[in-house]
Amino acid sequence: MTGTPDFSSELLAFNPSERLFFDRDTMIGSQYGQRPAFNSQRPMQRLSRAAARFSPLTRAPFVLAHAASSAPDLSTASASAAHPPKMSGPEIRERFLIFFEERNHIRLPSSSLVPEDPTVLLTIAGMLQFKPIFLGQSQRKAPRVTTTQKCVRTNDIENVGVTARHHTFFEMLGNFSFGDYFKKEACMFAWELSTKVFGLPVERVWVSVYEEDEEALAIWRDHVGVAPERIKRMGAEDNFWSSGATGPCGPCSELYYDFHPDRGSGEEVTLEDDSRFIEFYNLVFMQSNRNSEGALEPLASQNIDTGMGLERMAQILQGVSNNYETDLIFPIVQKAAQLAGLDYYKCDETTKTALKVIADHIRAVAYLISDGVTPSNVGRGYIVRRLLRRVVMKGRLLGIKDIFIPAGPRKASRIHRGPLIKREGTFATTLERGQKKLDELMVKADKGKDKMISGADAFLLYDTFGFPLELTQEMAESKGVERDNPTRGRLTSPPPNPAPPRCNLRPSPENGLSKTLQLQRLQPPDGPSARAVEDIRKAALAGLAGSVGSTKFTGYTSLAASSKVVAMLVDGQQVQEATAGTTVELVLDSTPFYAESGGQVADHGEMCTSCAPAVYHRCVYLDPQVVEYPIRLYSQVADHGEMKATDDASTVLMVSDVKKAAGGSLFVHTAEVASGTLKVRQKANADVDAAGRVKVGQQVNAVVDANRRMKVRAHHTATHLLQSALKQVLGADTSQQEAKEGGATAMFGEKYEDSVRVVDVPGISKELCGGTHVSNTSEIGAFKILSESGIASGIRRIEAVVGPAAVEYLNSVDTIVKGVAALLKVKQEEVPERVTSLQSELKSANKEIAELKGQLAVAKSVALAGLAVTTEKGFKILVTEMADVDSKAMQEAAVKLQETLGEGSAVILGTKTEDGKANFVAVFSPEVVKVCGGGGGGKPAQAQAGGKDGSKVSEALELATKTLMEAL
Repeated sequence: MTGTPDFSSELLAFNPSERLFFDRDTMIGSQYGQRPAFNSQRPMQRLSRAAARFSPLTRAPFVLAHAASSAPDLSTASASAAHPPKMSGPEIRERFLIFFEERNHIRLPSSSLVPEDPTVLLTIAGMLQFKPIFLGQSQRKAPRVTTTQKCVRTNDIENVGVTARHHTFFEMLGNFSFGDYFKKEACMFAWELSTKVFGLPVERVWVSVYEEDEEALAIWRDHVGVAPERIKRMGAEDNFWSSGATGPCGPCSELYYDFHPDRGSGEEVTLEDDSRFIEFYNLVFMQSNRNSEGALEPLASQNIDTGMGLERMAQILQGVSNNYETDLIFPIVQKAAQLAGLDYYKCDETTKTALKVIADHIRAVAYLISDGVTPSNVGRGYIVRRLLRRVVMKGRLLGIKDIFIPAGPRKASRIHRGPLIKREGTFATTLERGQKKLDELMVKADKGKDKMISGADAFLLYDTFGFPLELTQEMAESKGVERDNPTRGRLTSPPPNPAPPRCNLRPSPENGLSKTLQLQRLQPPDGPSARAVEDIRKAALAGLAGSVGSTKFTGYTSLAASSKVVAMLVDGQQVQEATAGTTVELVLDSTPFYAESGGQVADHGEMCTSCAPAVYHRCVYLDPQVVEYPIRLYSQVADHGEMKATDDASTVLMVSDVKKAAGGSLFVHTAEVASGTLKVRQKANADVDAAGRVKVGQQVNAVVDANRRMKVRAHHTATHLLQSALKQVLGADTSQQEAKEGGATAMFGEKYEDSVRVVDVPGISKELCGGTHVSNTSEIGAFKILSESGIASGIRRIEAVVGPAAVEYLNSVDTIVKGVAALLKVKQEEVPERVTSLQSELKSANKEIAELKGQLAVAKSVALAGLAVTTEKGFKILVTEMADVDSKAMQEAAVKLQETLGEGSAVILGTKTEDGKANFVAVFSPEVVKVCGGGGGGKPAQAQAGGKDGSKVSEALELATKTLMEAL
């Protein structure tokens, strides 16, 4: 393998692992992504310098110079219409955030691609981090916030590179309101941002509304001023948004950019015409929650959730034909083309698609890895692995033979570059062997009668050669093979211009793919099943427990230990060595790492096979005495906080989880080999203890993350105190389990050995617990309950924070209260009273508005009385159409008219609603009711009706006139 190109410079928009914006003058905030004080005197000049300095690859000023020499005019818009000004991707992002900061929004950092929400695998939307707030499950940090959120979606991976705007990784810019402003303000903000800040020509912006959302339609038309012909009603499929099968939802409006306004604005125009329109801004008016039964429940308060696709806005403002040719992605496309010896602009569409897939997937992999997702055969890791394999496949099809996958953002590259290079090399070998076999099968199929590759042969590629099924299908398509696979379903879209078919990839029922895949139902298409791996793992650990004995836990009194590696597993199987980048499971003879149990999370930390003595020590209180532990394991600290061992041959491991196995006798440490090679050395003359167990293994120095342990144990002890308080207030049955002796309570339903630990806070709490705790309750510090909610029948969840986390929360609340008080111009203690007063005023104002609307309708009806017609029998009939009235006002007008006309009168009014439907109201005097034989529920002299077709109102009223004249 030759040199490996570094793509990390193409990904300087922001570093997701550090939450740092890379505009050094205006964007860099704290490590939490907060924006610093902003110099408003020269914002645009500084943004221009930032965009120039951080233009990908060249760092040259961004002017889309790559399109000047060999590319045609990439703009798809009409030459006669106005065009928006060009802006770089970083400039678009920052202008969006600044716009909303100036409107009292708090800038918050992007959340991780690994969500806290258990209902989704990855962060798929900008609102996901705020879902608990929208559901009323947690308190808002601020009434208004704005973010740029990194997202990954793979549900339509087959469209990546094929369409102009499909991606796996994308950035979503958003502004959010939690019970603050609602539809009108959200629409006004969106319009001002789009047309004033980004300079989109008004005549090029179209708006869609949910077909039943009359309020939104009126806002866009009457308040924002959008021309009615550029407002389109759309159904629930397009304009009723939800985050998933369950969760927040509501009607939405979407803003579309028109690349071809010259095509007109008639009724026949559809916003689904991708050749003309691109949706770039979505406003969700969140007012409901869809529960697990699919029913809609009202949210506690009305909220706003918006999303603007950064890549889409870049396409618009940079005048290119697709998202891939923007400065956010195109440098990676160009680099891939360069490695393949290609000129992008001279490539056919199939080759361009492959280059786009490489660029898209590289971005996704880079950000996923930076958020801690590493390639594996299950869950999120499987997604990373699949993306990597597709990159390798596309690269090999383009003729790239050397290692070329980047390691992602620079912060992650030092740890992950090695493993990624190794994985690419391994899969490249698999791909080469499988491709040879696939070529043989296609030649064989071409000569056969049915012209097909059987399901059995496709499975042979997977089972024997490790060649994933989806890659078999994709590579067959890339070679012009027609795929017919009815038992699997369509997995990929056909090429834009498919070549003539050579053979079919179609499984037959008796030996086909459907039958063999039934045996693999629980596993990803390119790896052993997770269940099988877990079964192997459990068997291996159970065997270890009998041969190496139990793990001794030393973490009650020390946070550091010198231990032996007695076993090492990778993917559930024992191995003798592991190299950098490998995720391993280690079993030590003794460990200071606490394993997750008893309601306490596991320790994190580091291991090293050859490290210098600690630089300095610090005394802290552990259980149950004062001990001394090393703060730093290493004698040198590299840039960016990386730790270095003094011995070049040393192996460093980062421990991210610890769990118990084999009935709790073994502590299994999940760790990544950050550098070096870890070996389990088998000694020919290994020592044997009295029990006949062999002592084998490499010595490691294990050190727990002390800061994290201190925080965890404070929270754990606080949980005991909360449990005791709940018992005192709610009764003894609040406890989960009572100990038979000593009056101690066993926490969290934990199982205990014959000899157990008792954690005693004198006079307050006495409980059985194997967890770690503070030695004095003063170490806990502040304690603050955040929320209390029901999670199941008879089960309540209480969330709380202690120590620095509690102080940070209280400071946040204090800031919010001060801000609200300042806005209301009252003292902090007067805020509740002022809010109540405002609510009362609003209620009164709304009531007055409703009354005025009714009075206006009645006033209009007075002029209609003269239109009444008297029949031969002396009855008075008034049938007419009213405009611009709602059903309630029209009913009041009809009652007033009937009273004005007096005895023997009949009034029927109709109107066409704004959504094109029909409403009718009839009010008859008792004499007319008697003649007509009226009856039914409700008021005997009044009736209301509606229809779907408002264009037939006049026709219906003519029929009503004729019927009444005949009857009366």
